[in-house]
Amino acid sequence: MAILTFDFGGSAVKHGVWNGQEIIDKGKFTTPKTWEEMKASLLTVFTETKTTVEGVALSAPGVVDVEKQMINGISAIPYIHGFNIFKELEALFKLPVAIENDANCAGMAEIYEGAAKGKREVAFVVIGTGIGGAIFHKGQIAKGAHLYGGEFGLMYLDQGKTFSHLGTAVQMAWRYCKRKGVAKETFSGEEVFAFAKAGDELAIEEVNNFYDYLTQGLFSIQFSLDPEMIVLGGGVSAKEGLLDEIDRRMKKKLAQFGLNDFVPQIVTCQYNNDANLIGAAANFQTTHQKNENQ
Repeated sequence: MAILTFDFGGSAVKHGVWNGQEIIDKGKFTTPKTWEEMKASLLTVFTETKTTVEGVALSAPGVVDVEKQMINGISAIPYIHGFNIFKELEALFKLPVAIENDANCAGMAEIYEGAAKGKREVAFVVIGTGIGGAIFHKGQIAKGAHLYGGEFGLMYLDQGKTFSHLGTAVQMAWRYCKRKGVAKETFSGEEVFAFAKAGDELAIEEVNNFYDYLTQGLFSIQFSLDPEMIVLGGGVSAKEGLLDEIDRRMKKKLAQFGLNDFVPQIVTCQYNNDANLIGAAANFQTTHQKNENQ
């Protein structure tokens, strides 16, 4: 089953064709400013696709309500919210359409073909400017009663600040800049890591704070959901030594509570750039199979 896939981002829309094994015919275009322009761009990609596809799969920001066939919440693409987007796209392509939240799609890619393949109970944690994620129970997305399952970034960690405020490399860099008395985007997280490695004491302190907060959040996720595995995504997941830093701190926290029967299995994601496209295709196939069986 070939599926045309799109990943809606704030600055660009990525696209490709899932051929059952990999994403081919990859491309992207600048995110349009209006819904009508977006539909025109999507249709252009569709008509220029050389492979015959059986459906269209989308990864999108926001809270995707499949039952009501709309995207709620807010995002960097405001015009995709608050109407029956499924119906409009099915009319546009004249094919079945499936849409899922971008973090859920990235998580599905790891469950479907990636680092968590074969696992049933998984927490997927995306670490970017903030923190998002997805929960998988019995191999399926668990969205919760209000569709906010996996919004780990909203967890409070310390002094009224959330996991998103404290547990990312972006926020670490902003804290470093503030303490240095410079504009918050003067230095990146990557630069602060380099400063710490070179012996900058302030950078060392902030890097340690980052690892401490990240581990604290993951500890809470582990003992709230008790997954088989926690998969980390986002740019910082590729940081050399990340898992060792987390593992060392995690073992110390476990010892504090006398928890010695297991150590949480925390891994980094297998997919990065194509994760949302692969996950969107996996979601389409799951949705399509459910509809066929009904």
